[in-house]
Amino acid sequence: MKFGKEFKAQMVPEWQDAYMDYNFLKTLLKEVQRFKQRNRPPVTPNRGLKRKMTLYRAFSGLTRHNSPPSPSESDIESQVILVNLVRRDGDGSDSYETKFLMSADEGGEYELVYFRRLDDEFNKVDKFHRSKVEEVMKEAALLNKQMDAFIAFRLKVENPQGWFDKSAELTRISNDVATSTATLAATTPSGARASRRVAHMDIIEEAGSISNHEQSDESSDELKDVNMIKPINTSVQEQKPSSIKATRPAPLEVLKRVRINNTMETPRSTIKEILNVPKPEEMNFTRKNLRKVEDQLKRAFVEFYHKLRLLKSYSFMNTLAFSKIMKKYDKITSRNASKSYLKMVDNSFLGSSDQVTKLMERVEATFIKHFSNSNRTKGMKILRPQARKERHRLTFSLGFFAGCTAALILALILIVRTRHLLDYEKENDQYMENMFPLYSLFGLVVLHMLMYAANIFFWRRYRVNYSFIFGFKRGRELGYRVVLLLAFGLAVLALACVLSNLDMEMEPKTKEYEALTELLPLGLVVLVVVILICPFNIAYRSSRFFLLTCLLHCLCAPLYKVTLPDFFLADQLTSQVQAIRSLEFYVCYYGWGDYKHRQNTCKSSGVYNTFYFIVAVIPYWSRLLQVSPFLFSSKLCGLRGLEERY
Repeated sequence: MKFGKEFKAQMVPEWQDAYMDYNFLKTLLKEVQRFKQRNRPPVTPNRGLKRKMTLYRAFSGLTRHNSPPSPSESDIESQVILVNLVRRDGDGSDSYETKFLMSADEGGEYELVYFRRLDDEFNKVDKFHRSKVEEVMKEAALLNKQMDAFIAFRLKVENPQGWFDKSAELTRISNDVATSTATLAATTPSGARASRRVAHMDIIEEAGSISNHEQSDESSDELKDVNMIKPINTSVQEQKPSSIKATRPAPLEVLKRVRINNTMETPRSTIKEILNVPKPEEMNFTRKNLRKVEDQLKRAFVEFYHKLRLLKSYSFMNTLAFSKIMKKYDKITSRNASKSYLKMVDNSFLGSSDQVTKLMERVEATFIKHFSNSNRTKGMKILRPQARKERHRLTFSLGFFAGCTAALILALILIVRTRHLLDYEKENDQYMENMFPLYSLFGLVVLHMLMYAANIFFWRRYRVNYSFIFGFKRGRELGYRVVLLLAFGLAVLALACVLSNLDMEMEPKTKEYEALTELLPLGLVVLVVVILICPFNIAYRSSRFFLLTCLLHCLCAPLYKVTLPDFFLADQLTSQVQAIRSLEFYVCYYGWGDYKHRQNTCKSSGVYNTFYFIVAVIPYWSRLLQVSPFLFSSKLCGLRGLEERY
């Protein structure tokens, strides 16, 4: 694969405009190359005596060393370009400008245009990288504060009475850490030696904590140094127990200013918000709240680490792109300008800054110690989730079910044509009036799944980060092949039931159909619902539960906080009104016993006709309720603003 395609494939979709325009710079170099080819003097053939150069080449000796170039030649080669750092006091940002010293040569104006555009691209990349580094450092400062509060919260939950005996409590914690370290080290060859050492816990100093409001306001600037994230590290060193400092492991005073934000997330909190129920001033230090805070902080660390990885990849790929384009320039123009330009790139903030790398190391150490019980393998699997590998059996199963679906559809068409089931004159209309609405539910669902698989295919093709947009668990989102497999699998089951119902014969005496065979559509619906709500870790449990959660939020709108997956699903449900009506027909057809005669009296019932319209309104009503909280909140903010103003 050429570097241009690989460079485009490695781009972050959200930052695509901030990358170096490699293709445009390559186009400028092609113009330089075409100009040099047009103005290259013709090669005159040598009509003299043709000899083999290997036989008549002069021998330079075995001990002769290459003499270094003279100072004049070295200066000439190094003076192709001059790169200067320009200080700009207006906007406070620095930029780099390249001065091309060979502009007087023939075709030099093309190279001058190339270097001007090269400077623009580098300044754009360097400015964007600098802004993103400042942004992640500010986020790291906020995470550092939240981590201090989380550690204090955990200690408060584990010991609600307080730190009455600091030395005794620290000794107990050190003994627990030593015991756990010895247990983990027993599986390693050096476990016997490590178990004889004394483990201690690196303690957060009280001076580095937040003790009052003034320190909390000024801590954002102080947290940008090397001690960005200060985890409680458990290390194995030879140290006397008396060297442990008698200081509590976390600043518990920070809990006085900590509140758990839980606005408009559950029906209970939403109702309290609408009724203006006063919130409790004191926070409950319970294990339930501790787990909630831990889950939220863990997700924050995972997203923050993913952003750091993207930023590091952005720096590496752009640096590599500048190296590639300058080497291509040297090859086309036969100059030696890449050495001085790449030296400037290495000395710039883009090439020399290691803040992101150090911050990644601190995030890894903090996450492993506090969220994965010092298990590095487990912690790195969460921080760096691996994408699912599409196995061969998935492709085989997809092709198998697709072929079965095509064969069953062909068989169904032939049976319908040969038995004249669509001919109403021969009293075969009961199937179309009774059984077809039952199976149309599966047809609509399968069609919707096929369209969703097509969406995923094009999202991936055009590098849309749909997993991040919808909030899917990274590495666990379904690909288009999996969705197609599920769609064709459901289609095979539905078509098999259709063909089974076509072979049913009516009892001539009782004029009834066999009840067991008539329950096939209902059994298929029950099977699909059971698989959907199955609590076991089979059939893509995380995706199934994600769908059920979004469906619950749509039905309970506006009591839950509206997110993008919720109103996206509500929009999709507005297109499935006929499928929802089919579920109502299931209740009528099997609830009133019409399946025994393969005749229905649903349309003659006033209750059924009333609910026929009510059911169709539910998706649109749910979508309307999702929008209403935003309108209500905006009006409420406006009224509060008027009250404050007057």
